[in-house]
Amino acid sequence: LSAVRFKASILDRFPQVTPRKSNFTRKFTDLSGPHVQRRKDTCILPQTKWTRPPHEGASMSATKLHAIGPLDGRYRGRLDDVSTHFSEYAYIKHRVEVEIEYFIALISISPPLKELASVKPEPALIDKLRKIYTEFNDADAEWVKQTEFRGGAPGGPPLATNHDVKAVEYFLKHKFTQISQEAGLGELLRVKEFIHFGLTSQDVNNTCYPLMIQRFFKNVYLPKLAQIITTLDTFARHWGEIPLLARTHGQPASPTRMGKEIMVFVARLKSQVELLDQVPHCAKFGGATGNMNAHKVAYPDRDWPAFANALIEGMGLQRYQCTTQIEHYDNMAALFDGCRRVDTILIDLCRDVWTYISQGLFKQKTKAGEIGSSAMPHKVNPIDFENAEGNFGVASALFEFFSGKLPISRLQRDLTDSTVTRNIGVPFGHCIVAFDSLLKGLNKLKIDERAIAADLNSHWEVTAEAIQTVLRREQVDGAYELLKEETRGEVVTEQTVAGFVDKLEKHPTIKLGAGVIAELRAITPSSYTGFFDAGETLEAWSARKLSKTNQGNVAASIAKQREALVDAFNY
Repeated sequence: LSAVRFKASILDRFPQVTPRKSNFTRKFTDLSGPHVQRRKDTCILPQTKWTRPPHEGASMSATKLHAIGPLDGRYRGRLDDVSTHFSEYAYIKHRVEVEIEYFIALISISPPLKELASVKPEPALIDKLRKIYTEFNDADAEWVKQTEFRGGAPGGPPLATNHDVKAVEYFLKHKFTQISQEAGLGELLRVKEFIHFGLTSQDVNNTCYPLMIQRFFKNVYLPKLAQIITTLDTFARHWGEIPLLARTHGQPASPTRMGKEIMVFVARLKSQVELLDQVPHCAKFGGATGNMNAHKVAYPDRDWPAFANALIEGMGLQRYQCTTQIEHYDNMAALFDGCRRVDTILIDLCRDVWTYISQGLFKQKTKAGEIGSSAMPHKVNPIDFENAEGNFGVASALFEFFSGKLPISRLQRDLTDSTVTRNIGVPFGHCIVAFDSLLKGLNKLKIDERAIAADLNSHWEVTAEAIQTVLRREQVDGAYELLKEETRGEVVTEQTVAGFVDKLEKHPTIKLGAGVIAELRAITPSSYTGFFDAGETLEAWSARKLSKTNQGNVAASIAKQREALVDAFNY
């Protein structure tokens, strides 16, 4: 209908355009006008030939070419660790793990439930059950997806469930049926209805996501962030004595040190890591509306809240004690907010380094074959910092949306969180891309001490603060105003400052001793840099501040990055 209306509007506006079969024909009859050639059969709405999406078994390159977003396209090769934790496959696998661990906990209750008493929690049985998720593979995941969308998987229901968690339940029943054929395991077939017993889907999902996030943080996010912090810490210590012209409001300001300015980011990032480390990873596990109603009605004499606490804590999480059907996501929102602050700090770093490069204070190591500009052969652009900034920005926008949306749900539950949580891996993917780009950019940096010194020595006006402070100490009236008159808006050189000190030495009313005059003459832009203490090592910090859960991997990452940076300054 839209196409018909569009054609009609074209015909109304351009009478010379007439339809011909499925195309339009444009006839230009006025050959004296700008249209010298007669154009026939010109298709105003070209018929686009659409290619089919990559079929099952398509090559990885074809899959990347047809990906909608860059995470599954151009960046996919850099994100295997993210996929391991947040892909659809990973989500299904974690659901299977939660269901299996729940079933193991049920058969391990003491005294046992009457209906489960015949299934003994022997180590061999528990090992066999856990292999369902430890040896989970693509074929298993395909079975689950077929059951959800089409039905007819071997041993599964003939029709589609159109329900993802129910498909996992059917998968496990299918697996139990297979295992029950083995000698001595026939009882599993009889008790397979205890799979997903008394649960709602969100008991599984709201245990999966914190588990996925916790493992990702421990194994990927924090170690990768530790690499960046270690690189910055190493740079800060190595460049700790290099004087640097500071700029406030873009204007020359009291000098600082390059190492100290880099260490500012180290301190900021360490504070955020400490906060992220303290955010608890919490699961919701309490039935259809959070009260374990089904468990109580089936076995009213059992302490089901204590059972659920033990199960969730055994998986390395904390259990929310009071929820609706879903978790309230408050702690997860705090985590996302913390990640967003990390992104903000690193965007700030990217922009500062970008500016130092544009000022010529840093140069970048070049690599044979790389091209900086399609038009200007000389260029070595700071693309890694720009790429990192862009990806941090995308991640931050999503983190902000997640932390604002997920804690809100109508009454006891609506479904809006479901489609949102499926995207949790996306901002983390952009973070990892940004981390890698930032590390690549940092590893290219070459400091140009000559350029830094030249920049600093061309701005002797920055000694004005030092001189007027010494004069104030000596109780010289109007010290600030004296320096303001001499330096504000003027080109101040070494000779200018020396001349001012000469005037003070000979001043008829300002009487300064020889020692004070010597002090003033000793003040230079490169000597006026204040204090800088690099502080404790990262190794000591991580051991002192981080939890046992994360400390080991962070410490290992610090050590590995230290080793990688051994030759960082050989240029």
